Amino acid sequence: MANAETTLQQQIRLALGTRTDLRLFRNQVGQLPDPRTGRPVQFGLARGSADLIGWRTITITPDMVGQQLAVFTSIEVKTEHGRVRPEQHAWQRTVSAAGGIAGIARSVQDANEILR
Repeated sequence: MANAETTLQQQIRLALGTRTDLRLFRNQVGQLPDPRTGRPVQFGLARGSADLIGWRTITITPDMVGQQLAVFTSIEVKTEHGRVRPEQHAWQRTVSAAGGIAGIARSVQDANEILR
């Protein structure tokens, strides 16, 4: 049975899935032992990286009319009482400081607000 955060992620992905200016992917971060060697293998983008990553396509300044730009987008999904870890806050700050779109979504409405 899916936990509340997984269910919320699916709701957000489905709600945002109809947008033509947005492409998000599930980014599962973790570590498992290699079955052959027993050594830990890390997976996912990076420690602290958001649950949903991708890009939002935007059209930019008048001198570049018609050109489009993909802006890195990072949405961390948390339930109403879910805690954001320090490395997740750091990830969000880093993405924002670099000009990307980043935020914490506790609902579909929050996810839409992040993208405005």
